[in-house]
Amino acid sequence: MSSVAPVASPARPENAALRAAENHLAPVFAQYPLPIVAGEGIWLQTADGRRVLDLYGGHAVAALGYGHAGWTRALQAQAQTLNFQSNAVPLAVRERAAARLVRFSGLNFNSVFFVNSGAEANENALKMAFTITQRSEVVALEHGFHGRTAAAGALTWGAAGKWYGFPRPPFDVRFLARRELSALSAISERTAAVIVEPVQGVGGAFDLGAEYLGALRRRCDATGTVLIFDEVQCGMGRTGTPFAANLYGVQPDMITTAKALGNGFPCAALLMTPQVAKAVKLDALGTTFGGGPMACAVIEAVVEALESEHLLENVRRVSQYLREHCVVGPVSAIQGAGFLLGLICTRAAKDVHRALLERDIFTGTSGDARVVRLLPPFIMGEAEVDRLRAALLDIGA
Repeated sequence: MSSVAPVASPARPENAALRAAENHLAPVFAQYPLPIVAGEGIWLQTADGRRVLDLYGGHAVAALGYGHAGWTRALQAQAQTLNFQSNAVPLAVRERAAARLVRFSGLNFNSVFFVNSGAEANENALKMAFTITQRSEVVALEHGFHGRTAAAGALTWGAAGKWYGFPRPPFDVRFLARRELSALSAISERTAAVIVEPVQGVGGAFDLGAEYLGALRRRCDATGTVLIFDEVQCGMGRTGTPFAANLYGVQPDMITTAKALGNGFPCAALLMTPQVAKAVKLDALGTTFGGGPMACAVIEAVVEALESEHLLENVRRVSQYLREHCVVGPVSAIQGAGFLLGLICTRAAKDVHRALLERDIFTGTSGDARVVRLLPPFIMGEAEVDRLRAALLDIGA
């Protein structure tokens, strides 16, 4: 066990408000007592001298880890060449990034719309679905998370009772129980779109599976409903395949992705099949910063690293190793896929999370009070898994 002092739980709201009065930041985020000043590889350095193993990855963002040489060179070179120009002019780097992303997907996509965040990508995917179908309802799944904007938030499970804030959703919303095949009959000729995370992130690293997703595809085909895979968290190699759609063998009409796409630089993308892309009209979609040259340069660099450094193979191998060795201590089972894994615990996940942080291992929690969520950089190896295993054994059942 680490000799560092026990770590407190995230700051209580009133403490966050008190701190905000001093640093001028709106008090909307509870803060872990982890004053990070630097990162290298899969490790974080704190102001008080601790070296912390990062299995949280900046909430699934730091796919390449910290200080990746190729990513850093690409961003620096583009910033020195042309830091920004709008979508009103063609940019070679934007065209290269789109083509590279389509090829990387290995799926039936031919068009990319670059935006700034996962929520924005979801908003635009929904807009396309309504444009194509001229219908009024969207179906989502219980425990799903799609963002905090008006449309995406309306489809986020539990948002209405917690933080949604808008007086009404912008369309009709129906939630279905996850993995229940019988519930798919609720998708009808009035359903414009179904949006799902193939592996739910906030929902506890809960994978929907090939059987369910295949049945969902067939039901959408039967009703003329647009199928959107929200792969903001589970996409860009996190499942050990380009997208979870590849893992489960299901072709959606659109994929939204962000987080790992930029390895820390704000960017997101909406990938569209030819059938969806032909419905895009001039000025139908818009963005100021989406598809900016620096964002596109890092997207290129991320895809290059995923392919040339064989990181997807690493995710698959090390994920399997983790599953085989980390059902110990308070962990009774592991769910999820690739490097989006949920440690199902025999005690409250927040307590296991706190105990791991005391041992200099930073993880995430989830909407499931039993699940500790792992979202590590794709460079994690067996040695880091062994460190996690030792900490779990030290915590005990």
